[in-house]
Order: sequence, then C-alpha cells, then structure tokens
Amino acid sequence: MHTPVVIAAFAVLLIVIALLQPLARRLDLAPSVLLAAVGALLGAMAAWLLYTPQTDALNALAQVFVDPPIDSETILYVFLPLLLFQTTLTLEMRRIFEDIGPILVLAVVAVLVATAFIGFALYPLAGVSLVACLLLGAIVATTDPVAVVSIFRDIGAPARLGRLVEGESLLNDAAAIVLFVILFGMLTGAQAPEASAALLTFLRSFVGGLAFGLLAGRLAVGVLPMMRDHKLAQVTFSVALPYLVYVLSEQVIGVSAVVAVVSSGIMFNLYGPARVTPDAWSYLHDVWEQIAFWASSLIFIIASILIPEMLDGFRPLDALLLVVLILAAFVGRAVVIFGLLPLLGVMRLGERVNTKYKTVILWGGMRGAVTLTLALSVTEHRNIPEDVQHFVAVQATGFVLFTLLVYGTTLKPLIKLLKLNNLSPLDEALRNQFQALVLSDVRDSVDQMASAYAISPDVTQKVRAGYDARTAEVAAANAIAEDIMDKERVQLGLIALADRERVLVLHHFRENTVSNRTISAHLAIVGEIADTARTRGRAGYNRAARRIVAFDAGFRFAQWVFRRLRTDALLGRAVADRFERLLLTRIVLNELILFNVKRIRPMVGDRVSMILHETLEGRKDDVLQQLDALRLQYPDYADALELEFLRRTGERMEETAYAEAFAQRLIASELYNDLKRELAVKMGETRQRPHIDLGLKKQDLIASNPLFATLPDSQRERISRLLQPVFVLPGEHVIRKGEKGDAAYFISSGAAEVRTAFGVHRMGRGDVVGEMALLTGQPRSADVVALGYCTLLVLSAADFRNLIRTSPELKAHVEHLAQTRLGLNAAEAAAFAEKAAHEALEAAHEGAGGTPPAVAPSPQA
Repeated sequence: MHTPVVIAAFAVLLIVIALLQPLARRLDLAPSVLLAAVGALLGAMAAWLLYTPQTDALNALAQVFVDPPIDSETILYVFLPLLLFQTTLTLEMRRIFEDIGPILVLAVVAVLVATAFIGFALYPLAGVSLVACLLLGAIVATTDPVAVVSIFRDIGAPARLGRLVEGESLLNDAAAIVLFVILFGMLTGAQAPEASAALLTFLRSFVGGLAFGLLAGRLAVGVLPMMRDHKLAQVTFSVALPYLVYVLSEQVIGVSAVVAVVSSGIMFNLYGPARVTPDAWSYLHDVWEQIAFWASSLIFIIASILIPEMLDGFRPLDALLLVVLILAAFVGRAVVIFGLLPLLGVMRLGERVNTKYKTVILWGGMRGAVTLTLALSVTEHRNIPEDVQHFVAVQATGFVLFTLLVYGTTLKPLIKLLKLNNLSPLDEALRNQFQALVLSDVRDSVDQMASAYAISPDVTQKVRAGYDARTAEVAAANAIAEDIMDKERVQLGLIALADRERVLVLHHFRENTVSNRTISAHLAIVGEIADTARTRGRAGYNRAARRIVAFDAGFRFAQWVFRRLRTDALLGRAVADRFERLLLTRIVLNELILFNVKRIRPMVGDRVSMILHETLEGRKDDVLQQLDALRLQYPDYADALELEFLRRTGERMEETAYAEAFAQRLIASELYNDLKRELAVKMGETRQRPHIDLGLKKQDLIASNPLFATLPDSQRERISRLLQPVFVLPGEHVIRKGEKGDAAYFISSGAAEVRTAFGVHRMGRGDVVGEMALLTGQPRSADVVALGYCTLLVLSAADFRNLIRTSPELKAHVEHLAQTRLGLNAAEAAAFAEKAAHEALEAAHEGAGGTPPAVAPSPQA
C-alpha cells in the first residue's frame, strides 16, 4: 500500500471520530455505539467499493479499510498500554481501595465464572473443543467501561457506581487477557493442558506483573522531580512509561503486560501528584485525556471496520450459538453480582452494593474494542483450525454488537427508571441552599453593574425579577428539607473541609513554600481524612486527622535505626519532616477556620458550622501542642524553618507580580525574562530545606549535662565510652513499673514524668531516672514517661556501679538525688495513708449518722 493512501485513510478516520461526538450527543447515544455502527458501515462500503465492477476510482482507499495495514498484535501494542494507563490516571485510587473487595470479585472472579459458564454452555453445541469454547468465554469476558461511564456522567449517576464499573474494567482486562493467553497457548500447543499448570501460570503471570508494575511505577515517580519545571518532558516521560513496561514485562520478564501497566499506573497516580506541581499534573491529565480519546476511538472504529469480514459466512447454527452465548454470559455475571457480592457485605470485606447498583452493573456489561481485537488475533493465527477461527470471530463479533445495540441503548432508561440519577435529600437540600446564595450574589452584582454602566432601571428590574423568582423557588424547595439531620450536614461539612484542605496543601506546593517530601506524606493523610469522613463521619474524620500528629512507622523506624546503628541521618530527616508537616498543618487549619466561617456556614447553618469550628480548633490544639514540644527542643530550627517559609512566600509573590506586570504589558519581554532569570537564581538558593542538628553527639551531650560539667576532660572521655544517647518521643515510656533495673538514664535535654502510686514528679535536664533500682537492687517502683522530645544518656547497670565507685563526686550527687527521691516518696506515702485513713473515718461516721471529728495533720506529711 502507498503511504499517502494510508495517511489519507487515517485522516478520514480522525474526521469521522471528530464528527461522531456531537452527533452522538444530538442522538442521545453513547459514542461507542455510534462508532461501532459507523465503523461496520465503513467496512461494508469499503468492501463494496473494492469489489464492485461499477468503479475503480477509490479502490486504493477502500483496500486500506478492507485489508488494514495493521494486525491485532500491533493494535494491542499501540493502543492497549495507553488506554490502561490513562484509566489508572483518572481513577480516585484511594476511593477505589474502599471498594477493592467488590471490584476484585467483579474483575477476577466474574471473569473466571463467565468463562466457565460460556465454555461449558457452548461445548455441547459448537462442534469445537472445550478449550476453544473457554477461549471464547475469556475473550468476551472483557468489559468496556467507556460507553457505560459516559452514560453515567451524562445523567448524573452516583460516583460510586462509576468507580465500581471503571475499577472492574481495569482489572477485568488484566484477568481476562492473562486467561486468554493461557487458553490460547493450550489451543496452539504452547501451554500444557493440565488445569494445575494453567493455574500456576495464571498466578505467576498475574502476581509477577503486579510486582514488576509497582516497582517500575515507583522508580518512574522517583524520576519525576528531575523534570519539575518541564511539563512537556513530564508528559513525554509518562507516555513512554506504559510502553516500556508493557514490552519489558511481556518480552523480557514473561509476566502479564496488562497487569504490569495497570499496577505501574496505579503507583504513578498515587505518588505522582506530590512529585510535580499541581499545574503540571493538570496539564498531564489534559494531554492524556486527548491521547486516550484518540486511542479508544481509533481502536474501536478500526476493530468495527472488520465486523463485516468477521461475520462473513454467518449460519443459522451461529445464531443459535449466539443466543446461548448471550444467556450464559448474562447468567454467569448475574451469579457473581447477586450471589457473591452480598457475601462480601456479610463477611465485612467491603462496602455493601445495593440492588439497584447491582442491576445497573449487570446490564452495563458492554463489550468493545478489546474483545474484537482478541477475536481478530485468533483469526490471524495459522495454527488455529478454520472452524475455530470462524466460531470465535462470529460469536465474539455478534456478542459485541448485541451488548452495544441492546445494553448500550437501554442502560440510560434503566438508570432513570431506578431513579439513580436523582440527588439524595441531603444533596438536594445543600444544592438548593448553595444555589440560593449564588443567585442572591448574582442579583446584587447585576444591580451594581447596571448602576455602573447607567443601564435603565426598567431593564434592570426585568433581569432582577428573574433572579428574584428563581431565588424564591429555590428557598421554597429548601424549606421542605429543613428536617435533614444535623449529623448529615456535619458529615457533608467535614467532607468539604477535607477537600478544601487538599486544595490548600496543593496550593502551598504550587507556591513552593514547602518541600516535596512533606507534600507527599500530607496528601496521603488528607486523602484518608476525606475518605473516612465520607464513610464514618466525624469520628472517622478525627481519627484520620490524628495521623498528622502521630508518630508513623517511618519515624519509629528512624528512631530504631539510631538506637541500633548509632546514625542519626534518618532520624534527623524524620524530625525535620515532622516539623515541616506540623507547621504546614497549622497554617492550613487557620485557613480552614476562615473557610468554614465564610463559605460553609451560609450553607449548613450556624449550629453545624460551630460543630465544624470546634473540630478544627481541636485539631489545631493538638498540632500546636506537638509543635511547641518540638520548638522547645529545637528553637533554632523552628526559626529557620519559618524564615525559609516566609522567604519562599515572598519569592513566589515577587514572581507573580512580574508575571502580572508582563501580562498587562507594563514591562517588555526582555525586562520580564531578565527579572525571571535573576529570581530563578535566588529561588534555587532557597529550594533546599534547612538542615536540622539533633544534637546527639555524645561528647557535646556529656559536656552540657550538669552532672558531668565539672568533671575533668579525661574522666568525661571515659564516661563517653560508657554512655549511649537515646532519642525519646513524647509520651514514650522510658521505664515501666515492675521491670528489672538494667540501666540508669541521665536527662540531657527535655523533660520526663515519674509516676508513682502516690504522686507524680517532673524531672528535667541534669536529673537521673532509674538509678533507684540499681542502688537498691529492687524492681522498678515507678513509670517514667517522656513529656516532650528527650535526649537521654543511657548507662548500663554494671557500668553505672563502676562509675559510681570510681567517681566520688558523681556518687555523692547521685546519692543526694536518691535520698531526696526517697524522702519525697516517704512523704507522699505517709500523706496517701493519712488521706485514706481520714476517708475511711469519714465513711464510718457517715454510716453511724454522726459527724466526723477533725483530724490533726501528721507531722510526717
């Protein structure tokens, strides 16, 4: 074929695709349905033009459509990685994980069940092997979400319904194609026919693809910051990733390429937004949406063009087999949806899926381009018998047409019949309340504009009357919903606050006021806050929000590394991360409190807004408490961090001012570029976060401790060989009551609390804890808990006794502390006993009906 003719045919397809989009909306049809119909029509017309004796003028162009210069393998390699990767980018992965149980059942179990139902239903009638029948089942088990999701969006179906269908399709393709490859290998003799071998191959391919994809996605995310300010480079890199993963997984590693691309896309979606600016991520999404539109439309119309050829030789028996295929696929899918999904809810392995949702999911199982392409690959293989090729091609094509023409045209009426396109009472009430506020603001703005532009009052009144009528209508509708519970309004307000918090965090990221590391961790927590607010209300919101002030596994691992390996690099980074996260949270919470007053209170009312305010203030108090504890321990770093924050904010404001001046043509491009270059140099100097010094060097700690400050250098050097520094977190137990005394702890910085049965003592810098058990040989008599971040010098029991024996000054000081402690304990014990006796005497007199006598204070107290 001549290259110009192929290019012309490609251009024709693009024009057809572009024109079909507005036509589909005008006809109220899903674009996939129209693409399939037009594609089949193009294929039929091309065949007629090529073979008709009436004209040869368009033979070259018709030849391209009748015998496309692209085979099924090329179609899959070119289009499938793009489609899979783009789908993962559009999904709210953390919301998908909420429904991972139902999605896995629909995606994996449903594929296996549908394959089995179809294979065993067709085997007695088809006249081909059972493997061929099962192969057809795997081919038609792949669902196409494009048409279904577009219908959902057109009529406003619930978001969860769309997530279930998209999540199912994403993993459904992976499971079905892995199964297809195994069965195809059996049919051609490349795969052992034993069921056990097939199962092991399935698991190895699936799990191996998952592992490789996650690794590749994580590595790719790590490379993104290198291209932070280059949006075009980021998009190019993201387009190369799915192709590279697809080829390496299939041709080199030997695992499922589809699963690998999906898992790499999931990893890219989860961690990518924190590695690039929000504007760059939005741009990447827009480009990928265009790429996916071309890919999905082209693969669909190319596959549809081949429909007339694949239906060639259709027989009455094929019609009977198609009916059996349709019924078997429907029953198999219904068994999974209505039989297995409810079990997940009973076993609490996922959120319940109501009957209306299940009905729509059952009816929305449309098939599309992937099914046609897999069927085409069977017809192209020379080792597949012709009867099997005919069987697979005709049945798969007929089934795709049936699902598009029947399911695709009746799904929208079904959703409307089930009233799934209607808002909930709470959403309806909030919609009306918000619309009333907007209409009122617009009406006032119209009045101001009319006055400013000297527009006639009569004309203004006509426009104003329209807004008055709509405002009154909305207010009347909203009055009906006044009985909606405050609990539901609080939940919706919390969801709005969580969504707003994510926007504010991304804003600070875009302004470059905080580091990438902080943004990545914070966005993950904010996502969890929003998710738990949706599912568990205020309790879930507070529980998730406490993660910001809690010490996560990474922090505790860094602490463990320091204690075991005596290196503070990880710990210093963890402390710095926590410092920056708390600072960012404090700033964001202040902004959220204002947002609640200005934007949320008019929608939910004063009472609910006050509850939201108390929730935010509670979070703020927790953050300030932790931030103050850190500031006390590291005041210099706190000042340096806030200084850097303000400096970055000022640089961003300066950058914005230059851009606005250039946009308004106040400065020329030469001057603007010169200012940008100068500012870029300054911003590069402040990109790095200040370094934190934890002050954990033993010599410095020993020299600064009052216990050792007066000792000679030689003795301090000997002590430094015995002592080991330990970093302790707020609330962490240093000593537990009842334990065997195995060490003494010298407080070098911070504060701790000694909790006995009789009272509480606070210990600070220069004090010793744990020495009593070493001096007396008795078990620990109290709990010792860190009040803030503490740095302790730990001395083992044997070293402690040797040190006391060889250092008279230190021995005298420790014994003085011990005697003081014993005196306090004795006094507390006496006071505790006296109080108990007094309470017992009061109880006895009250029981006898008398008045308790006065008790003189004990001299021991």
